[in-house]
Amino acid sequence: MPRKSQGWITFQASEEERKILDDYCQRTQRSKTDILRELVRGLEQRPDSTPGEDEAAPFASDRDQQEFLAVQRDFAISARNLLRGKITAIAIDGVNAELTLAIAPGVELVAIITVSSVERMNLTVGKAVYAVVKSNNVMIAAVP
Repeated sequence: MPRKSQGWITFQASEEERKILDDYCQRTQRSKTDILRELVRGLEQRPDSTPGEDEAAPFASDRDQQEFLAVQRDFAISARNLLRGKITAIAIDGVNAELTLAIAPGVELVAIITVSSVERMNLTVGKAVYAVVKSNNVMIAAVP
């Protein structure tokens, strides 16, 4: 039997909570332990803030969370990474636009899309969007 003194944490989760965690693990191809460790580590990053305060929180409300789950259910997307964020900046340069998204407290993602896509999608600073990441290559660089 796992013991607290050995670092084990056990808790009761509802069937719905277990399904959400299982589905998320399946989509992201990550273990429950990895997901829960990431959540715990994120608790101390901004202890003075509350969700929805400054930057994009994972979900500002239950409705936002349900919308996110519906997007993942309704789209047939081959990409495994669907990141919810809020547009914090749009820089237009010729035919391209650089969008900066806040996807978590202290975490930004930058995407380059066409200006026509910005206009067609009516993208503005402050709008909640989803970044869909599909990559066949991820390269790592290190300083010797």
